[in-house]
Amino acid sequence: MTKKARNQQVYTLVVQVGRKSGDGLPKGATGAGLVCYASGVDEAEAVRETVALLKQADLAPLDVTGHGSLEERRAAGEEIDEAEAELMQRALDENSVVVAQMEPFYDPLEASDD
Repeated sequence: MTKKARNQQVYTLVVQVGRKSGDGLPKGATGAGLVCYASGVDEAEAVRETVALLKQADLAPLDVTGHGSLEERRAAGEEIDEAEAELMQRALDENSVVVAQMEPFYDPLEASDD
């Protein structure tokens, strides 16, 4: 198992979730966007683990967009700040998924009815 752990990388994923009973999203939200850091031997494994975890948390994943591994993002010229790097390291150390940000979505037509 330690051999597999050495091959683990952390991937940045943006997940769009819909509504589901018991999801804990704010009243009136139509869904949410989540920024997650997930470990995996490849991005496909990171996506599968993230979707499984979110489903266990009573969320309804609709779409996942991969933004690459830490190394890929740095190679593309992205700046990774210290706080983000720490969350990514935590996901790697714990072989887990870290939800770094959750932004609820609201229907703009419903909001303008006020």
